[in-house]
Amino acid sequence: MTPERRLETDTDDGMLLIISGPSGVGKTTITRGVERAISDSVFSVSATTRDQTAADVEGVDYRFVSDEAFQAMIDADALLEWAEVFGKRYGTPRAWVEEQLARGRLVILEIDVEGAKQVKAKMPEAFGLFVLPPSEEALLERLRSRRRESEEQIQARFREAQREIRVARECGAYDAFVVNDDLDRAIESALAQVRRARESGRKRSAPRP
Repeated sequence: MTPERRLETDTDDGMLLIISGPSGVGKTTITRGVERAISDSVFSVSATTRDQTAADVEGVDYRFVSDEAFQAMIDADALLEWAEVFGKRYGTPRAWVEEQLARGRLVILEIDVEGAKQVKAKMPEAFGLFVLPPSEEALLERLRSRRRESEEQIQARFREAQREIRVARECGAYDAFVVNDDLDRAIESALAQVRRARESGRKRSAPRP
């Protein structure tokens, strides 16, 4: 998809960036660090069928839609990925992502492993980045240090994190892995991987002399 009108800021080096990682690994902080450091980056806002709360801002936190509208998007293949969580559905609208890519933006999706597999199947040129903990023991300690849940809930999250890491390593959706043993260093590593991938894509798409 190409935008109907080109803007002065439009370029031809758009890239779709997928960032994933298990709960407690710090992926959201790293995602925001990448977003702040790259001036033409935009963060994809998911559509959801969950109810909007007083704290939610439409189009910033989520795009709130009805169950019927969400199903219509599924039927029209208008979502790059979607999932159902506790009876509510969440997904990434395809048209907005494609428009931003056509304008040369770095489009960031912070999604889970299953979503990343769906996106990669539809847009294999996307760059997948997975955030790892320095060790399983460190991840378990981070989950406990948040003091939000019971030990039973923490252990359930930990088992899910182990599964996610295993699937991420095996599924082929990720092009790079970043270990978050030090937050600043992890952000710099993520930025280096993203810039290298974008430069590589820019060279591939450049016309030959």
